Amino acid sequence: MDATPLFNIILRLVIWFLLTADLSPANIMIGISIALLLPRNKTSLGALNDWLRVLWEIIVAIPQAYIEAIQIMVRPHNDTVVVSEVVKPRRTPELIFLDIFLITFTPKTVVLKYHEEGWYEVHRVERKRKK
Repeated sequence: MDATPLFNIILRLVIWFLLTADLSPANIMIGISIALLLPRNKTSLGALNDWLRVLWEIIVAIPQAYIEAIQIMVRPHNDTVVVSEVVKPRRTPELIFLDIFLITFTPKTVVLKYHEEGWYEVHRVERKRKK
């Protein structure tokens, strides 16, 4: 059995609970109903591995975000740069959303634009390098 539809439903529920900030029984039922009624795409078997990889990246991103926040507080980051990052191959719209979320989750980076050609415009805050 493919677990990707389960991950899609869980993602939709998490987003619903983050948006509503309400865990009452009525809101849980509404969230489950919405998660099940929203249209779904057919996914490939390789998508499960991509989902597991993204879940691991989310776990790693949480301490990284704290470390970057402390770095910004301790040392000034006055330099900015806009770079292009390539989208990983075979990304579903849900995985692209999670990629953008992960990039934006850390304090030093934010995605400015997603290009359909397969890359993100990412704004980074950096320390000025001494020359």
